[in-house]
Amino acid sequence: MKTTLSPKRLVVAISGASGMIYAAYLLKHIPQDYQIHLIVSREAGKILQYELNWNFPDETFPEFAQKYFGETQPLAEIIPHSAENHFAPVASGSFRTNAMVVIPCSMKTLSGIANGYAHTLIERTADVHLKERRKLVLVVRETPYNQIHLQNMLQATQAGAIVLPASPGFYHRPQTVEDLVRFVVGKTITALGISHDLFPGWREEAK
Repeated sequence: MKTTLSPKRLVVAISGASGMIYAAYLLKHIPQDYQIHLIVSREAGKILQYELNWNFPDETFPEFAQKYFGETQPLAEIIPHSAENHFAPVASGSFRTNAMVVIPCSMKTLSGIANGYAHTLIERTADVHLKERRKLVLVVRETPYNQIHLQNMLQATQAGAIVLPASPGFYHRPQTVEDLVRFVVGKTITALGISHDLFPGWREEAK
C-alpha cells in the first residue's frame, strides 16, 4: 500500500551554469505544501552572486526573494544541504522524495549524472533518483551542444531522466524577459508533476 509523503519533498539542485534566474523563479513558485531540499554547488554559489546578487549561503532564499522580487507571501520550506555533504539525508534512497530537478544543469553536472560519477551531493542525489525510479529533471543550459553533450543527454534520458533544455517558446507572445523565464520554469514545474499558472497553455485563455 502506497503512503503519501507529508510534507511532499522536492530536491532542487543548482549547478554552476549561467541561468540562475530560472532557479530563483522555480523556488519562488513551488507550492507551499512542498518541503524543498536545496543543494547548491560551489561554482553555482559564485554565479548566484554574480548574476542575481544572492549571497548564498549567508542570505536565505526568503531574504533574497524579499530583496529581488519584493516577495512577501509565504514560500515553501527550504532546507539547504552542502554539495560536499554526502551524509545528507537526500544521499540515500531510504529518504523518500517526490522528485528532483537540477536547474540550471551544467554540462559537467550532466556528465557526472549520465556516467554515474557521484562526485558531489548533486550527482549522488540524482543517482539515487535514477536508481529508485523517481522523477529527475535536468534543465540543461549550454549552447551550442557538442557531440559529448548530446551523448550525455541521451545516456541520461535512457537512464530515466527528463532532459529539459532552457529553451523558451514564443506561442504565448512574451513581452518581457520575465515572460521567457516564466515559460521555462513553467515547463519545468509541469515536468515535475506540479500544476502552475506561470503561462497559459497552447490555445488556453490567459488567466
